Amino acid sequence: MSKLSLKLSNSIRRKHRIRAKISGTTERPRLTVFISSRHISIQIIDDSTHNTLLSSTTVGQKTTGTLTDRAAAIGTDIGKKAKQAKITQVVFDRNGRLYHGRIKALADAARAEGLEF
Repeated sequence: MSKLSLKLSNSIRRKHRIRAKISGTTERPRLTVFISSRHISIQIIDDSTHNTLLSSTTVGQKTTGTLTDRAAAIGTDIGKKAKQAKITQVVFDRNGRLYHGRIKALADAARAEGLEF
């Protein structure tokens, strides 16, 4: 097994292990994060009804700066949208990634806007 396929399989295993333990409900939906090499997308999902309640992404936005800066901007944006939709508590799904860097910047910005997780 090559080193790249090993890293990918380990990432998938981490993702499935996390998703086996957490699930979004109507009272406390799931905030999931997807980070590619160029963009960040986040969604607030109600797993009991399989609906995406809110979403925010850097695709199509004219924001500048590092990906960490853009992650913080997206966290602020989803926090404001959640406040308007009267969502205060969420379950954080970091999608197999470490809670460090971009994920931490996004989570801190969302917490600053009033989301609890």
